[in-house]
Amino acid sequence: MEQRLIESLIIESIKIYGIEVFYMPRTLVAKDNLFGEDVLSKFEDAYAIEMYIKSVDGFSGDGDFLSKFGLEIRDEMVLTVSQTRFHEEIADALTTEEIGRPAEGDLIFFPLNNKIFEVKFVEHEAVFYQMGSLQTYDLTLELWEYSHEQLNTDIAAIDAIETAYSGDMSFYQLLMEDGSVLAFENGDTAMNDGYRIEDTDSLANNEFFTTQTQQGSSLNFVDWSESNPFGEI
Repeated sequence: MEQRLIESLIIESIKIYGIEVFYMPRTLVAKDNLFGEDVLSKFEDAYAIEMYIKSVDGFSGDGDFLSKFGLEIRDEMVLTVSQTRFHEEIADALTTEEIGRPAEGDLIFFPLNNKIFEVKFVEHEAVFYQMGSLQTYDLTLELWEYSHEQLNTDIAAIDAIETAYSGDMSFYQLLMEDGSVLAFENGDTAMNDGYRIEDTDSLANNEFFTTQTQQGSSLNFVDWSESNPFGEI
């Protein structure tokens, strides 16, 4: 009886003082058992669930800093979710590898700033067995770096990330130097549509340089095309 009372009070408190987020379990496509990772992960479902922001003073972690790879943003936060509410909203069979709890590598869409955070660590003993049971999970999150994963959650704000930043070349077509389409042995084309650098990069001048070169322009630049790999004019 006491355990159910504490559990109900925690759930009510999180609903009152928490915020609704979207939890996205990861779907493994081709897991590498040697390295324990899956570079082809996709996210096909998003479940609305309330969580309490434990780091109420703001983002922690390394924050924004300039590394040798450029500007990196490593904002961290800690969210608390009721174990009971998690299992009510997300069936065990729908969790990553069917482990029946939040998993490292899953994503959470945070609507306050329209950002996606990745679960880095799951603490299931944050509260030490009140009345002999565990009521919550503490999730340590870090700002997610998109790496061409598939997002098909049917939530526009989330799926728009893949549309805006994906480098999936399956939408384009590769052409040989003579203009013929690059194809497989069975005759199927390797890509679908015509590909132009200018379509994806507004600052690109590839077609301009190609045109000027073909017209015998005196532009002083080195030709690094496929037909001239050594850059000789």
